[in-house]
Amino acid sequence: MESAKYVSQKISKTRWRPVSYSSLQQPDIFAIGSWDNEENKVSVWSIGNLGSSGLEDGFEGDPQLICEHEHYGDVLDLQFLDQERIVTVSSTGAVTIFRHDQNSQTLSICKQWARAHRYPCDNAPSTGVACNSPEIVTVGEDGRIIVFRVDQEAVVRVIENADSSTLHAVTYLRTTEVLTVNSIGQLKLWDLRQQSNSPSQILSLSRDRVPLYCVDRHPNQQHIVATGGQDGMLCVWDVRQGNMPFSLMEAHSAEMWEVHFHPTNPDHLFTCSEDGSLLHWETSSPSEMPSFLQGGRNSSMTSRSAMAPAGGIQSIISAWLYGDSSKSRLETTHMLPSQTLSVNSLDMLGQCLVCGTDGEAIFVNRQVPV
Repeated sequence: MESAKYVSQKISKTRWRPVSYSSLQQPDIFAIGSWDNEENKVSVWSIGNLGSSGLEDGFEGDPQLICEHEHYGDVLDLQFLDQERIVTVSSTGAVTIFRHDQNSQTLSICKQWARAHRYPCDNAPSTGVACNSPEIVTVGEDGRIIVFRVDQEAVVRVIENADSSTLHAVTYLRTTEVLTVNSIGQLKLWDLRQQSNSPSQILSLSRDRVPLYCVDRHPNQQHIVATGGQDGMLCVWDVRQGNMPFSLMEAHSAEMWEVHFHPTNPDHLFTCSEDGSLLHWETSSPSEMPSFLQGGRNSSMTSRSAMAPAGGIQSIISAWLYGDSSKSRLETTHMLPSQTLSVNSLDMLGQCLVCGTDGEAIFVNRQVPV
């Protein structure tokens, strides 16, 4: 089931609210942030049956606006801190925590660090945020990494000159370790236990210094990360081995804005791009594929840099790193009807995918085969 909703604003970020895996609940609430509009907003939407929460005209499947709040500046990144709180970073350099009150269905600002990222005489856009409650880490165009705690007013730590170029994204590798990507094609690992302002490791695309815009960590194998950037290539890295990507795959014809491993089934991966496409990548061995997936896939193609070995569960663990392309392959499926405008953001949880575009539309697919 796929639905499209036009929202009269360009969407920069979209994220599902986390669900408790023990409840086997499908995600039903997501947040979006806008950019490049006269007035930008953060808004919370539902795809569930809203009758139970007291909202009228609830229609199963069609995204319904629950609440919204103005946002000063473009929303350049957005993450759920927990079930109630959403963290955004802004083109103004601000870092803001919004609270979604699920009783009154309102959105309000509960904390803000106004000029967290800045140049000596001006604000610097804050470009990325990662959350590991109660901790929040942000990066920005000013090359700084800032660590906050939700229960403290003061900033916990600033790594002043973490980078001489723009930092575009950040993710946690472990509780005490984060990974950043920058505009000259480098990944840097930072051990937050160390007082040093130097990275513990630097990996690089080396060749053309192509800017990297997005990064995601494999949910089970913290040493495996995927990145994307200006040239539209999907890169998979093993941070334990060497300082070059393990594999490079041609993914998009323009900038890749986001890459996400599926959080519970990481042999599935999703990417979206300025070229208007959203791709679903799946590592599989032909013998392991259900018959209904063999052939008949829309726009499927096989990549020569396929990564999965045959061998049951082992292939899920290490499918992105090892393999023999004669035994296995990488299937790629286009998830959207032909698009012309940029797909800026996507998020995947359970079988539910949501994405937001410069065409002022949200797309929700609730039956992704993962």
